[in-house]
Amino acid sequence: MGKLNIGNVMYTDNMQRAFRSITPPRGFAVDIIDNEHFLTVRANEKQFMRLDEFEKRRAFEYMMKVKKALEDNGAVVMLVRDAVK
Repeated sequence: MGKLNIGNVMYTDNMQRAFRSITPPRGFAVDIIDNEHFLTVRANEKQFMRLDEFEKRRAFEYMMKVKKALEDNGAVVMLVRDAVK
């Protein structure tokens, strides 16, 4: 995961370095989507649901750290998840 849509970008090299400096919990990852004026951090709900309670807390903390790191580097960030079908 960790994709980036390219166009007019908000996602800078500093943001990428900050994102990559945070270690995700085992079995969990997020996508970073550049929407030009803001970034979306998208979690995979299926991955999240497979985690035990401790790892779910770690995944949530990871997403909050990613959000803060991106915001500290100038991004406007929205957290979302894939819907489980």
